[in-house]
Amino acid sequence: MKALVALILLVQLPIHKAVAAAPPAPLGCDDPESDAAAEAAVNYINGHSHHGYKFALNRIEDIRVVPQGPNNDIIFLELDLLETKCPILSPTPLANCTVRSFAEHAVEGDCDVKMQKVDGTLSVLASKCHSHADSSEDILKVCPNCALLANLNNTEVLEMVSAALNDYNSKTTDSYLRLLEIGRAKIQYHPGHVVVAEFAVGATNCSAEDAKANAGACQLLPEDQSNFGFCIAVMVKRPSQDLQVDCQLYGHQVPAPDIPLLSRPGVTYIHPGQDTSAGLAPSAVGFTNHNLGLAHNNPVASESSSSEILRSMLSAKSVTKRAIAEAAQHDKVPRPVGFVPPPPPCPGKIRHFDI
Repeated sequence: MKALVALILLVQLPIHKAVAAAPPAPLGCDDPESDAAAEAAVNYINGHSHHGYKFALNRIEDIRVVPQGPNNDIIFLELDLLETKCPILSPTPLANCTVRSFAEHAVEGDCDVKMQKVDGTLSVLASKCHSHADSSEDILKVCPNCALLANLNNTEVLEMVSAALNDYNSKTTDSYLRLLEIGRAKIQYHPGHVVVAEFAVGATNCSAEDAKANAGACQLLPEDQSNFGFCIAVMVKRPSQDLQVDCQLYGHQVPAPDIPLLSRPGVTYIHPGQDTSAGLAPSAVGFTNHNLGLAHNNPVASESSSSEILRSMLSAKSVTKRAIAEAAQHDKVPRPVGFVPPPPPCPGKIRHFDI
């Protein structure tokens, strides 16, 4: 009898074995956790960008979470960004920076970011970005008379920036300013001929008055006294002639601990034999905007090889494509009349506009 009871219990054991816990539902691109990861990623990208302007999040294109262990996840993000009006050197918080409108010839950034979340703390392992201006054709369709972005090394732009900075230095009673880089420029031919340029500047160890004798001897202030700023200049060439220049200095800023001041964004210190008359990085010559062009690996984080992030991103994208294909097959199943399918988890909402 005891043997029979034991046999019955053994037969029933498989029925009562523990059922594995279901994996957590995948994150949607508009979930709060996704927003938090994207915000940390954008702050990191802006903090390690060296030229141009700060970028703001426009859309989370995709997110994938790969569990590594208890309270330890690897997160892959695909982000669409838009250029703001805040220079990369500006101390203005990103939340207070205005995104350039479509008619102002917007610039879009595309970023792949690999992050790690351990015990609720997010850190960036690696990132890869590039940016591009919207096509002139798209701008002219909605605004035929809008000025278009000009090449940063356009001769007319360079001459105008030189004239504008000379004009400012000739009138100021403060420090002599030196050009760091041209941020963007636009030329309009109708109904008038107008050149508009924005450029970063740095205060030197000379007063504007002293610089009149020998401007070439004036050097940017040392790192513990540095004072950077930004200028906007408008030159009207036709039908009348006029030049307006407005410069704002930000005052000395203490850099973040992980960003040495000498390598801070927008600051190029002159080396012997280096031509800095245009204030342009070699990557900007012949282009209308500074390419975000960020490929960065966190040297203190694990799993931060650039080749791995690309392999991982490609893997994530292939998984996403399979999921889309499976969803398409699933949608072929007959649905009740009036059935409204739920929105796809990705891509997320557009926060500003699509270009």
